[in-house]
Amino acid sequence: MKTDNNSEIIISREDAVFWMDGNGRWHNQYGEFEHKKVVAYFNRSIGYDADGYFVSQVRGDMLEKVYFPYQETALFAVDIIQNNDLQLLLNTQKQVPLNPEKLFIRNDNLFMHLENQIIKFTDRSMIKLSDRFDDSNGQFTIHLNEICYTIQEE
Repeated sequence: MKTDNNSEIIISREDAVFWMDGNGRWHNQYGEFEHKKVVAYFNRSIGYDADGYFVSQVRGDMLEKVYFPYQETALFAVDIIQNNDLQLLLNTQKQVPLNPEKLFIRNDNLFMHLENQIIKFTDRSMIKLSDRFDDSNGQFTIHLNEICYTIQEE
């Protein structure tokens, strides 16, 4: 743990006592977090900077940042909001537009590039999009606004 300018407490990834698995579930030494409010609090607290993903909270006049271990990404599309355009609801509760040109497949999972981060799609979000997918001629595609986009393997 290090203190920066006496206004931040920074805990390194190696010193974190919790982590996120490849499906976006939080864990500590006792197992998977079970309380929905605790999970939601952790997810809403996720931030990102040059050193990676962290959770943060303000304690008095101090900002505590804990960099935590994760697999591939800490951002997950947990739901799809279908308005005029499709929006991804992230585990952080932020909404971002689905950009079909930024989609890719890695290890049989669907991801989307978002600037210098990636978002992994959960089973729930994949089910909501399932009627838009096609797998023909060896190409995996998604159909949006009457346009067919090929999703590449990465």
